[in-house]
Amino acid sequence: MAITRWNPFSEFEDILDRYNRSLQGQARNSENGKEVIRKADWAPAVDITETKEAFLIKAELPGVDKSHVKVAVHEGVLSIQGERKLEKEEGDKKHHRVERFYGNFARSFTLPDNVDENNIRAEYRDGILTLHLNKVEKAQPKAIEINVQ
Repeated sequence: MAITRWNPFSEFEDILDRYNRSLQGQARNSENGKEVIRKADWAPAVDITETKEAFLIKAELPGVDKSHVKVAVHEGVLSIQGERKLEKEEGDKKHHRVERFYGNFARSFTLPDNVDENNIRAEYRDGILTLHLNKVEKAQPKAIEINVQ
């Protein structure tokens, strides 16, 4: 009976290698011999709350530079897109565990009719993107009087 020494770092490296291979498989799918890049590699967690005056969206984006975040509204859909870049291994620095998601991210939300799309305010602090979406009053149906002549 042979005793084998357990090396936890070799298991970490094995897990990391399998993880990296799986990410490469997800990011590049072969389609007729061509590589297809996915639009989003991950989606940040968000909280959406509502008050009488506004909706509030908070998205967790730790480690994402503000310049890599884009917020847009088009045809009633609010989109948050960006990228979190992976640190490159340099010299004697070696990653033993990578659990955070890296790459492109995207979230989209259909806005209710009572959101003022022209008055959306965004703040970015401590890795949290906060969007303030002010409400407007819905147009009330008007009664039109018909004159008979």
